[in-house]
Parts: sequence; C-alpha cells; structure tokens
Amino acid sequence: MYAVKSSFPLFHTTLPNSTTPIHRLRQQSSLLTTSVIRLSAQMRVDILSESLPFIQRFRGKTVVVKYGGAAMKSPELQASVVNDLVLLACVGLRPILVHGGGTEINTWLIRLGIEPQFLNGLRVTDAATMEVVEMVLVGKVNKTLVSLINRAGATAVGLSGKDARLLTARPNSKDLGFVGEISRVDSAILRPLLEAGHIPVIASVASDKTGQGYNVNADTAAGEIAAAVRAEKLILLTDVVGILGDRDDPGSLVKEVTIKGIKKMVRDGKIAGGMIPKVNCCVRSIAQGIHTASIIDGRVPHSLLLEILTDEGVGTMITG
Repeated sequence: MYAVKSSFPLFHTTLPNSTTPIHRLRQQSSLLTTSVIRLSAQMRVDILSESLPFIQRFRGKTVVVKYGGAAMKSPELQASVVNDLVLLACVGLRPILVHGGGTEINTWLIRLGIEPQFLNGLRVTDAATMEVVEMVLVGKVNKTLVSLINRAGATAVGLSGKDARLLTARPNSKDLGFVGEISRVDSAILRPLLEAGHIPVIASVASDKTGQGYNVNADTAAGEIAAAVRAEKLILLTDVVGILGDRDDPGSLVKEVTIKGIKKMVRDGKIAGGMIPKVNCCVRSIAQGIHTASIIDGRVPHSLLLEILTDEGVGTMITG
C-alpha cells in the first residue's frame, strides 16, 4: 500500500496496490464516491450563498434580455439560456425576453430564392422579406421559446410588438424598406403579466398607426421596452464577446465603459457595422433611466447568470 495526500481533505486516502483484497477496493471506491458527492454538494451550497447579495439586489426588479445570435443556434446554449431565465424568475426577478431570429430568417429567405441584404447592420426588408420575418419570428421562434420556458417550469406568454399596440413603428428610411423605428411603447399589457410572475416573450415586429407591419431591430426593441418598463438592467445576448478596444484583438475586451467613452469609440471607428445598433440602443436606454446595459457573449454557457449573479460579469457593461 502507498499513501497519497490530496489538497482536498476528503480525498486524503490510501490508494490500493495490486495485492489489495477486492473487498478493500470496493470500500475505498465507495469512500471516494461519497467524498466527491460531498465536495460537489458543498461547492453548490457555497455558490448559492455567494449569489445571495445579487439576488437581494435584483429581487422584484425587471430585467430585459435580448436573445439572438449564436446562442439561438445551438440547442445546448438555447436550453442554458432558457434555464437561466427560469432560475432568475424563480428567485424573484421579473425577466422580459425580446428575441430576434436573424439566422433562421436568412435560411428561409435563401430557400425562397431571396438574397438577404443589410445596410448599416440593419436588414433591408421588402414586402416578401417582411412576410418571411413575421412567419419566422412570430410563427416559429416565439412559439418555440414559449414552449421551452413552459417546459422548464415557468409560465411564458408569447407576444409580438403588434399585440395590444405594444410597439408602434414609423419608417426608418426608404433604403431599408419595411424597417421601422419605434415611435411609442405601450407597456400596459406587460405590467399585469410581470406582476403575475409570467415571462413575456416578445418578437421584434411592430406596426404603424395604419396597421402596416415593420421589421424592428431586436436590440432596439429591447432597449425601448426596457426604458418603458423602467427596467433595472438591459442585457443583449449576442455572438461577440462584447465591445473590443481593438476590433482585431479578441483579447481587448472592454469590461466597463461610460456613454461618453462609447461615443468616443464610435467617433474613432472602433465600433462599426452590426455593433452600432447595439451600442446605440444601450446608450438610448440608459439616457431614459436604465441603470446599466450589458452586451454579453451568449455563446458562453450560463452567461446570463454570470452577468447578473457575479461581480465579474461577462462581456461589456455600459453605465451613465
């Protein structure tokens, strides 16, 4: 027999050699298994205890989460996001989920022989594209997310910006077609849902005063909804690590930045393309009273919990 000491007291044991009787092997195997279970349980309890201050801070507060990008492609990451959302609801937060579905929209457009086009990070939307957008976002993605949340143990309610005139839009520009800017948010439909403990799941389409449908950027929709319900925090789950100080260096993540700093980065050309609508909606929501807005990497498992329930967070947090 020979002894091996571990840095974990539970694992301080004597390992067997080839002459150890079989019953001793079984006893030691059982001891090791029990030790692992005890260690795992202790770690879970410690993590939960460390989360308490964050749970107390956000309990009863509304958090708006925009969901899209790579986190929507993978079934594993999709399940992670849904479970995190349900956990947050269970500990007393009031989450609202606003979603896009760009990748799936592109897939359907290509199947129909329509080439996806973008201008300054926004989808160019003609009448045919608008039909596909509504079919995918309202008819497919929204229903899928509602079903997943319900199966995970919470109660989700599927909506689009058209329902109860939640979002009223106006045209963005002639070059973009049926792409809308949000002119008004009527959050009356959301408040009773939140008070009842339900999770609103909102597809980012809207209509104007005549009923014409518009494709609305999901980041923008999330930001305006967050401002309307006076949310504590806006979180954009996306497929980038956050805002980079150098766009060519993934290691140059900016952990925290003010509105003033964001505007300087845009002027200096450090933020461009699809990141512009994201930072613009964060800046606008903070200007309307949101405490913080974060752009986080939805490809990281449990990134939502890391952002809300830890000091370190994950991604970039924007403050006033």
